[in-house]
Amino acid sequence: MWTDIVDLRDFYASGLGQMTARLLRRRIREVWPNLSGEAVLGIGFAPPLLRAGLDEAYRVAAVMPPPMGVLRWPAEGPCNSVLADELSLPFPDLMFDRVLIVHALESTYHPRSLLREAWRVLKDSGRLLVVVPNRLGVWSRLERSPFAVGRPYSPLQLQSLLRDALFTPTQSTGALYLPPFKSRMLLASASAAEEAGRRWFSGFSGVLMVEAAKQVYAAGLARETTPRKRTTVLALPQAPLSGSSLIEAGNRPVSKT
Repeated sequence: MWTDIVDLRDFYASGLGQMTARLLRRRIREVWPNLSGEAVLGIGFAPPLLRAGLDEAYRVAAVMPPPMGVLRWPAEGPCNSVLADELSLPFPDLMFDRVLIVHALESTYHPRSLLREAWRVLKDSGRLLVVVPNRLGVWSRLERSPFAVGRPYSPLQLQSLLRDALFTPTQSTGALYLPPFKSRMLLASASAAEEAGRRWFSGFSGVLMVEAAKQVYAAGLARETTPRKRTTVLALPQAPLSGSSLIEAGNRPVSKT
């Protein structure tokens, strides 16, 4: 089950959503401290977490799957967002240095195929970072955020899935230790609670974040279980990265309806 693009946009525009994005960006910066000169791809709904990369990275693109819909991003300047099948990305092999998957792996019906497609477009020296709801966390159980939608994972389940898709986990962390409440007092104390949660309750984070490297030597040992298909790609105006059969859209969100 996918979250509609309008609901994602509205969540990250709220006070709770802004706090969520700020804490997740902080963790991403710890894992990827420097994106200078690199090509970065977000799959799912990554714009709130990739904002800093626009001024730092060489190239930034955001792919949003058709069941989710697409939102023009960023609001100013050239558009970097594309509507495309998450199982058939409109990019050549070995194009990106970093791939971030968020609000996608828990929703797709073919998580392994999604990871293999990310493997294809990632450079041999690149890194993948996956953000998913934690099965043991509160965020996957309270329908107050997009992380309550789809299939939550345990650390072992996520690492096993990554290895099955020819990735080697290199480091992991967690984020979002406070419950997803809208209380101003709780939101104000989010940073302090985050540090306390990492120290004392690391297994109960709201989301799991795992970085992984490609297993290049094993590329010829596995075959795809789901046939790859080519679909029409909807790129919003002025998109610097596009696939074939592009159809222009307006500046409004294109929802899954």
